[in-house]
Amino acid sequence: MTEMTQSSKDYSAEKITVLKGLEAVRKRPAMYIGDTGKRGLHHLINEVVDNSVDEALAGHCSKIDVTINADNSITISDDGRGIPVDIHKEEKIPALEVVMTVLHAGGKFDKGSYKISGGLHGVGVSVVNALSEWLIAEIGRDGERHRQRYEKGKTASKLEIVGKTSNTGTTITFMPDSTIFNAVEWDRELMTERLRELAYLNNNLTITLVDARGDGEPEIEAFHYEGGLKDFVALLDGASHPIHQEIVTVFVDNSETPVEVALRYNEGYSENILTFVNNINTIEGGTHLSGFRSALTRALNAYAQKNGLLKGTKGQGVALSGADFREGLTAILSIKVAEPQFEGQTKTKLGNSEVRGVVDSIVFEGLQDYLEQNPAVAKKIIEKAVLAAASRMAAKKARDLIRRKSALEGGSLPGKLADCSSKDATMCELFLVEGDSAGGSAKQARDRRFQAILPLRGKVINAEKARIDKLLGNNEIQSIITALGAGFGDEPDSPEETTGTELDVEKLRYHKIILMTDADVDGSHIRTLLLTFLYRKMQPLITGGHIYIAQPPLYKISQSKKEHYAYDDNERDITVGRFKRENKTQKIHIQRYKGLGEMNPDQLWITTMDPERRSLLQVTIEEGFRANETFSELMGTDVGSRRRFIEKNAKFVTNLDV
Repeated sequence: MTEMTQSSKDYSAEKITVLKGLEAVRKRPAMYIGDTGKRGLHHLINEVVDNSVDEALAGHCSKIDVTINADNSITISDDGRGIPVDIHKEEKIPALEVVMTVLHAGGKFDKGSYKISGGLHGVGVSVVNALSEWLIAEIGRDGERHRQRYEKGKTASKLEIVGKTSNTGTTITFMPDSTIFNAVEWDRELMTERLRELAYLNNNLTITLVDARGDGEPEIEAFHYEGGLKDFVALLDGASHPIHQEIVTVFVDNSETPVEVALRYNEGYSENILTFVNNINTIEGGTHLSGFRSALTRALNAYAQKNGLLKGTKGQGVALSGADFREGLTAILSIKVAEPQFEGQTKTKLGNSEVRGVVDSIVFEGLQDYLEQNPAVAKKIIEKAVLAAASRMAAKKARDLIRRKSALEGGSLPGKLADCSSKDATMCELFLVEGDSAGGSAKQARDRRFQAILPLRGKVINAEKARIDKLLGNNEIQSIITALGAGFGDEPDSPEETTGTELDVEKLRYHKIILMTDADVDGSHIRTLLLTFLYRKMQPLITGGHIYIAQPPLYKISQSKKEHYAYDDNERDITVGRFKRENKTQKIHIQRYKGLGEMNPDQLWITTMDPERRSLLQVTIEEGFRANETFSELMGTDVGSRRRFIEKNAKFVTNLDV
């Protein structure tokens, strides 16, 4: 046996740390809420609200109030049954205290308490408690009001009765711990989006948001939508031109898996499908989405065949696919599952295999009935699908040309691409760069081992307003798809169906795709066009965490031999102030970068491309319906909605280049 090293001796049993109670949450908060920034902070609200919504799903709650208090704490109350306050048999403390201080404790594990629930991990409210400077729980049950205080996840007072009441429900007030979160600043718009979404999904629920910050009267918004998903589709589809006014609905509540669908077709070319499981936005889809797509294709195909609406297309070699039937579709699918199996804690993809068949059957029967009763609408939908199929066939040659071939097939990469030497996709980065000038600087600046550069000339086609044949005919789009190597196409309607052209993220040649454009109006426009294309046609790249936005500096501030790069006006002003204090006599030079081409390669590497020093923004989809709404407003055909958006947000614009 070799002699034990000093480090081995030091690594003993006493070095093993056991985190008790909620210490683990405070030690590693990102494991439970994603991060300690803005998203993680607002996740605290969602966790508490979701518990109240679960009460609504169980039929015990009709009202939820969310209040931003003057001191920046949050109060969330409902009129549900109230968290139990009797003594827990095993823990020997009140059930409320167990729920608040013990991970994996809650009523969601008992099917007698909650048949359907969004939160099944039992970590929700205890995590909120752990990450709060203080939290106060008030419970109305059995004619009495109960109250208990906690501090940093630990019990700070005994459960006490503080009065009588005829109401039931739970009220949680908490102050996020400022030592854990980067900043405790509530974004009312972000809160509004989620609460509004929940109100659409639960039409028996009224949700109120009160903002008591500021000196004036509290600002109050109430969300209640009798139309439920129909109203949701109308909102989502508001910037489009529908081909039929009536919103189609399918709702079956008499099964183990209640299914609700609302849909409408518009004149656009994109499909906008939002899916929810127990009120959770499954942005990556799953088996319920597969079932819906399959049912839609089968129902429309069967109706078209039965009524002879495809006559004349066969001679043209046109065969309708699922993608054709989804062109211009806006749909929302909401299902309830007793024991959902999500892929990961993030709950973005449903894995229950049995759900596919249930959704397929229910949606197929419901759509069949509707089509038979509404032949005029059915005809319009089929006609649109036939046009989509013809366009797809016209694009087939373009698709074949840009499909990434393997080296054995003799395929080649686009001529403008400066590829990297590494073949390990997990290490490789592709910069999509605006123009040849910036592309030249980037090629000189890059690390050739793992960084590839693809210069883009001119404006990329707007994917929101272009059919597939026009889109794939665009040279820049062709170059991007070819360079990425993951193919291009829609997800098949069933696992058995495949055309060999579907997008396959596993074949992606670069795991980081970085949009690097100028910091001016044109650069912002090009970046928006690229994001529109990626969101509408290659969304798995976004949900997979592969898309980033480079952050080049806006200013170079220099004084004598000192240099500093500032990324916004505030940093510029702070730097100028510091330079003045350090040297009052030397002149300060400020250079405003309008384009990446103004930077020499060394500057571009130091500020924007060096993994050790650069700052990248990862593109994510936080709110699916809001993303759809925004792209439709800004990039769609409805000029009126775009004008209203500009008028609403013009006051927030800074550094506009004219």
